[in-house]
Amino acid sequence: MNCLFVGAGAIAPEYAAGLSESSLSLAGVVDLDADRAAALAADHGCPSFTDLETALERVDAPLVVNLTSHAAHAPVTRTALEADRHVYSQKPLALDADEARALVSLARDRGLALGCAPGTPRAPSQRRAGRLLADGRLGPVGLGYAHAHVGRVTDWHDRPDSFLEIGPLYDGAVYPLALLVTWFGPVERVRVADALDVWPEREERRPSTPSHVEATLAFAAGPTVRLTASFYAPHRSREFYGLELHGDDGSLYLKGTGAMGSGRDHVRFGRVGREYVSAPPDSPTEPYEYVDAVEPLAASVEAGSPSRAGGRRGAHVVAVCNAIEAAAEGDGPVAVDDCGATADPPPAPVVRPEKQIGGETGAGAAALRLPAVGFGCSRYRDGEYVERADSIATALDAGYRLLDSAELYGNEHRIGELLAAPGAPDRERVFLLGKAWRTNHRREHLLAACAGSREELGIDAFDCYALHWPSALEHRGELRRLAEKPVERQESLTFPEDADGEPATDDVSLATAWENLEAVHDRGWARTLGVCNVSRAGLETVLEAGAVDPALVQVERHPYRPRNDLVEFCRERGIRVVAHSPLSAPGLLDEPVLNAIGTERGLSPAEVVIAWNASQGVVPIPSSTAESHVVSNLAAGSERLTDDEIARIDALRDPDFER
Repeated sequence: MNCLFVGAGAIAPEYAAGLSESSLSLAGVVDLDADRAAALAADHGCPSFTDLETALERVDAPLVVNLTSHAAHAPVTRTALEADRHVYSQKPLALDADEARALVSLARDRGLALGCAPGTPRAPSQRRAGRLLADGRLGPVGLGYAHAHVGRVTDWHDRPDSFLEIGPLYDGAVYPLALLVTWFGPVERVRVADALDVWPEREERRPSTPSHVEATLAFAAGPTVRLTASFYAPHRSREFYGLELHGDDGSLYLKGTGAMGSGRDHVRFGRVGREYVSAPPDSPTEPYEYVDAVEPLAASVEAGSPSRAGGRRGAHVVAVCNAIEAAAEGDGPVAVDDCGATADPPPAPVVRPEKQIGGETGAGAAALRLPAVGFGCSRYRDGEYVERADSIATALDAGYRLLDSAELYGNEHRIGELLAAPGAPDRERVFLLGKAWRTNHRREHLLAACAGSREELGIDAFDCYALHWPSALEHRGELRRLAEKPVERQESLTFPEDADGEPATDDVSLATAWENLEAVHDRGWARTLGVCNVSRAGLETVLEAGAVDPALVQVERHPYRPRNDLVEFCRERGIRVVAHSPLSAPGLLDEPVLNAIGTERGLSPAEVVIAWNASQGVVPIPSSTAESHVVSNLAAGSERLTDDEIARIDALRDPDFER
């Protein structure tokens, strides 16, 4: 869609920079400064103008992108709407709530789209924070603290006059306000507000409105938020555009409500009673571009349903700013017009499937939707058993949404307690993989094992329930709560021996064990089935034996043992591969090639291995206990390696690991 830029100041090149990768094209540029308009237009091979009416007459552009100074936004938008052009406006939509509402009404009456910056509620860090809210992690949200420290505009902007005229509310506070309104709906009233004229005496250019404003806002369906907007507090202060929300069950910190990028520490979560943990991106993200907010508006026009949701939200934000100013002047609590603003639901995270997956085979088979990285819950580390409750809680707080559990690990009741505790993600947001140990391959033992694990975890059904090992051992008793038993007893139950000290095997074939496992699925105790530590030949046996195909295969996989033949075999059949022990091979993390790739990408060798798996659609399940590793492993799932990098890592294959 052709668009007309009105305003060619500092922000215009930022919008123009993303045009080449978008569905939009620049058809003309308007600016009162002829040289500035001509320079931007020349970069894009389009005409330039100094008069808006002339440009509207001569340029075939159904969409106007209003990038003028703050006070000019409303009159330019009105002129464009009256010329039957759709409009996307920089913030604020207007400086007066009545004018902002009138613009929304004009767009509605003419059937035109109207959008307004900021578009950053859809930026990656903000979306990630929104997913934590959608997960129910905070519970009911009661309080919030939002900052908009715009800083001394005379220091960092070459044309600060427009900023100094309007103050920090309309330029800075709009970022946290737009995000909060997106999440929680409209502000109901301004409870109290205060404004200060604090400014350095040495500065000749001073704000003509208060330079520092504080207000307490009550949202109709959400928290009470203390908002600070300041030109005096420098933008390099500890809080720039930070937001902290506190709920009954946990707290959320977002480093920047106006941030365009996505850092691993930009979002942090702390459930009640626990410290904040970084919640990094767990899938590839791209920095948010200014034009990314314009594209969906254009798409709504092309679809025949011109959107005005951004305009309504922008009008409500203006009404909030007006109400803050009124309250600061001593009017007491001030009600705020919602201007038709409603909360946009946060983007839903990847969730488990609601129906059986894996019954179809072949290249078109449906596959489980899994997160890029899962979390291993085994207690056995470095030759001894360790308590994992704290590290599993840290993993949940960081954002892991696949937990690899097993009755062998003996800590299912601990996981169940964590999932039931305040601040835990909703059950529907977590993919739970359970595994029956090899002493329980007979039908009656499989059913009892699954029933016991479900009870320990406090769940109705597993997302996937698997055979932990393809071969069977003698049953010597139930394995519930192994972690509470002496180590000798644990090992006698799980690794039984005969009179000669050899493994006591049971005469249950893999095909029979799989048929027995299907009874779990038939009872609705598992939505899908899987098998672990299996060869390709063993997997073929399973595929031939049962009525339900496996949806998941879990095997040891790392660069020394890439199992690419098995991975490709599974991919062709819509079977997901989960990689256990991805970092455990001796000497692996000292490999020069991993260090070289890591240095090039700013990753540790461990993160390179995680990314190597994720880049091939394999889900690694590291079982780290250190918080820093828990976070960095999850963040590595957002990295994607090139084919060349993958080939360099594949070359590390060691035949000794294949035996």
